[in-house]
Order: sequence, then structure tokens, then C-alpha cells
Amino acid sequence: MSTKSILNDTSIAFLESYLNNASPTGYESEGQKLWMNYLKPYVDSFITDTYGTAVGVINPDAPYKVVIEGHADEISWYVNYITEDGLIYVIRNGGSDHQIAPSKRVNIHTKNGIVKGVFGWPAIHTRLRDKEEIPKLSNIFIDLGCENKEQVEALGVHVGCVITYPDEFMVLNENKFVCRAIDNRLGGFMIAEVARLLHENKKKLPFGLYIVNSVQEEIGLRGAEMIAHRIKPNVAIVTDVCHDTTTPMIDKKVEGDLKMGKGPVIGYSPAIQNKLRDLIVATAEENKIPFQRHATSRATGTDTDAFAYSNGGVPSALISLPLRYMHTTVEMVHKDDVENVIQLIYEALLKIENNETFSYFK
Repeated sequence: MSTKSILNDTSIAFLESYLNNASPTGYESEGQKLWMNYLKPYVDSFITDTYGTAVGVINPDAPYKVVIEGHADEISWYVNYITEDGLIYVIRNGGSDHQIAPSKRVNIHTKNGIVKGVFGWPAIHTRLRDKEEIPKLSNIFIDLGCENKEQVEALGVHVGCVITYPDEFMVLNENKFVCRAIDNRLGGFMIAEVARLLHENKKKLPFGLYIVNSVQEEIGLRGAEMIAHRIKPNVAIVTDVCHDTTTPMIDKKVEGDLKMGKGPVIGYSPAIQNKLRDLIVATAEENKIPFQRHATSRATGTDTDAFAYSNGGVPSALISLPLRYMHTTVEMVHKDDVENVIQLIYEALLKIENNETFSYFK
């Protein structure tokens, strides 16, 4: 199967709408509905849980269960304090970056709908008169154009409202996808494309396939933790993003040598089961899929860890998508890597044998 044939116009249209839709941690349900609607023709049934994780299932009656997984949530902010002058101070919901906030436009999500605002910042003319202050959580603030606290509250804004950025999908130089929330709605997109390819190519798997779009990864892998106990899988292949380390101010001696466009990144970590990873590496080599390797030390920091250590131990592996500018509004990935991750997961599934234990002792 050629990587050139993987993404089509319908795929890209779905990706754009899916990325543009806000799905902050704890509020992923609208994005999950879009995802499930796209996936519906390619699966037999769905599972959802009380916090919003969505799972498309192929062969739901099969006893041996394989998970492919991404996470649905994006970083965001919460309204934390409203001043008497009508300005808003925030706290994080996930790893939101205080340094990119000044002068960003924001959407505040209320029961009355979206309320627009901006992260204000003092003009350079005023900052140069004394020691310059850098943006930090304690000094960034949102301005809604209101004159006092009462006007803010009249708009439906209150402590606890969630705040996202409105930045939308674009393509740079024909093959770079740019958006906020590529971490990790691209993962949800890629596993949905795997399901589409299995359906279109009429592949019959000997096991149950659970296409899992987990919630609440950004605050501690919580959605994966919950759904792993629900599904009780025999195998899990997780996809998330990792850093392209070729941009300025990143130390390759610390972060590794990884570059977008050079292929999927196969992870090495105690949580990653060696025999399952070896199967994925062999799959890449046999299918001439370019790939890179990444050592993540004691933990991967992804949902791989949640699946691996659940249910007495589940053979788990991580296939990552190299990404520039993580946790900004201009996250960037290479189209070729997206297609190669899809192909690698697809081909790996075709290589997994029913009831395979991946035991080191056989």
C-alpha cells in the first residue's frame, strides 16, 4: 500500500473540522461526537464512558483484544479570578504555556456560548522604563472589553469557565499541517484512518480491535487509565506526538535527535514491551516505512504508561509523530509522517497473531 494513497479530500476535510473544534481537557464531548460520526462506517459498535472517552470497536465479540489509541483533549485555561475592573486571571488546565499567552485572542466557553477576549500585555514603551518583566502565570490576564466585574458576569463568565485559543488549521509549504491541538487530535485522526483503511481494503482481523480516543491525557493520562480497566486489552499500540529537536533552543543531547519528515518515532522505555516493539520495527523494515527511535527514560509521559501498567500488565508500544512547537498554537507536523504512522499501525495490526502473548519466556 503506497503512502501516497492514504489521505484523501474527505480525510483532510474531517481533520480540519476536528482540529478546529475545541476539546479542552474535561470538555471533549463535542469533538468526540465529530470523531465518532466519522468513524461510524468503519466499526461495528461504540463504547463511551462517563468522562467522555470514545471507543470504536471492530469484532466486539472476539476474546482477544487489541487497542490502538490516541488522546482527544487539548490544553486550555480556567477562569480563576475576576478583578473589580473586569480583568481575568487564569490557572492551567494541562500544560498551557504562559509565555505564548500575551496578545493571543481567546474563546471563553460559557453556558451562553463563546465569549471573546484577549490576553492583554503592557506596551513595549512602558516596559522599557524599568527592568522588563517576562510573562508568567501570575501576571498574564484576559481582557473582555468590560469595565467591571459585573459586566463580565453578565456575559455568563464565571470562575471555572474553560478558555481555549481560536487558532485554526492551515497547511504550510504544501505538506506541513499547522494548528493548535495537533497534540494529540492528530492521534485520534490517525487511528480513525487505520479503521478506514481496514474497511476499504476489506481486511478481516482475527481479534477485536478497539480504536480508543481517550480524554484527560494532558492532566495525567486519566482517560486511558479508566478505559484500560473497562476494555481489559491484551495489547495496546499508542500514538502521540514527540518533539522535533531540530528547531532552535533544543538540546539534542537531552531531547534526542528527531526530525519531522524522517518518519514515525518508535519509543524505547521500560513501559514499552520489547517483543511488541520488535514486531513494529520489523513491520517498518519489511514495508520500507522510514522510522526513527526515541529513548524516553523511565516513563513515556503518554497514555502508553497507563495501558502498560493496567490489568496486571498489558504489552504496550508507542509510535510517535514528530512535532514542532508543542503546546503552542502553531504546532506543526509533516504530512508524510502522518501517512507513515497510519501505514505503520495498519501493517502492524495485520502482523499481530491472534492470542499472541508477547511473552519473554516462551
